[in-house]
Amino acid sequence: MTEDQDFEQAPPEIGGIGAQLRAARETRGLTLEQVAAETRIPQRHLKTIEAGEFSALPARTYAIGFSRTYAKAVGLNDADVADQVRAELDAQDYGPRQRAAGFEPGDPARVPSRALGWFMAFAVVLVLAGLYFAARSFFAPAADLPSLLEEQEAEQAAAAEAQQRPAAPAPAANASGPVVFTATDDAWVRFYTPEGTITERLMLRGESYTLPADARQAMLRTGRPDALQITVGGRQVPRISEEQEVVDDVPVTAAALLARHRPAATPTSAPSPTT
Repeated sequence: MTEDQDFEQAPPEIGGIGAQLRAARETRGLTLEQVAAETRIPQRHLKTIEAGEFSALPARTYAIGFSRTYAKAVGLNDADVADQVRAELDAQDYGPRQRAAGFEPGDPARVPSRALGWFMAFAVVLVLAGLYFAARSFFAPAADLPSLLEEQEAEQAAAAEAQQRPAAPAPAANASGPVVFTATDDAWVRFYTPEGTITERLMLRGESYTLPADARQAMLRTGRPDALQITVGGRQVPRISEEQEVVDDVPVTAAALLARHRPAATPTSAPSPTT
């Protein structure tokens, strides 16, 4: 027979179950402090149990539950100890009618604390709130989300209106503005009038020349019309030619350059004679 089996046998009944528990504790060489640390039962309750004053404990359920935990710690049969505690409680102040109590904590350390209870209640509230908002968005999605169809119709209407709106006419170049030639590549030029030469030189790339405002009937001769960028009144006009060729007697006044590149009017067809 092992040592644990010897401890599981109830000692002689001397002084009730409280005395048996104390004797089992002393046999194992345990102090009340050690049993309290192992079972998490306050020492004052352990002393009350060993004295057999079960009616002095907070309630019947605690008396039975503490005694069972104490019995396990000292190697006694907890079911037998619980039965003896019930018998002694019936003989004390509680009386037999309180035997109908349903809950008997086997280990008070496993009873949920108040903080844990509040945390569980808060978690339940969060879950219920999440379910409420999820159900709300599921059953009424149109109340929270904008209508994609309305946005597409608005975009289509705006695009149609923009297409029907007439385009604003481009500002016309000022015919009285300065005429400026800028070389995009090295180019020999000669500006002149019927009275004589205004200037004749090699314009280097990036160099600009402004035609004198008082130059009447000014004309140009060059072999690189494709390298001359022209602006009239600050607005760029097409080049005289896009190819490298010799051009001569080309009018380069502001009015001539604007008239040169103005689109020709569409001729109106004559009405057919009435038969």
